[in-house]
Amino acid sequence: MGETLELAAAGRLRDALRDAGKTLVFSNGHFDLLHIGHLDYLEKARGLGDALFVGLNGDASSARLKGMGRPIVPARERARLLTALRPVDAVIIFEEDRADRLLRALQPEIYVKGGDYAHQDLPERPTVEAYGGRVELIDYLPGRSTSDLIRRIRKLP
Repeated sequence: MGETLELAAAGRLRDALRDAGKTLVFSNGHFDLLHIGHLDYLEKARGLGDALFVGLNGDASSARLKGMGRPIVPARERARLLTALRPVDAVIIFEEDRADRLLRALQPEIYVKGGDYAHQDLPERPTVEAYGGRVELIDYLPGRSTSDLIRRIRKLP
């Protein structure tokens, strides 16, 4: 079972992983209304290395990026759900709109994002490449997104 950590504690755990020759995988996102698409994505991400850290957009960041009414689930609850998932070793809540600060501090060998970035610029790519990290894109399960889930819920009578 993972844990929610402040960045300093995550950095110490990262150092221990590095000292042991382990590969750190990092991803970030909102993970609002956790669903099977999230689990599939996190399992695939974790399969790329020895540990998976997840940067979780905090409430203010999610509201700025996702719009009015989001997040639906508060950050502390989203973090608790994520840390209960087998693939996740640590969650770090952050309030910036991008994960660059976490990436610079942790320098994971692999940075993972969803396949939707195959057709658009990944804003954190220059940060990852600057320290020698690698970016991997993982395809989402079709029809399994938070936006799809919200649309289905809104159609209920």
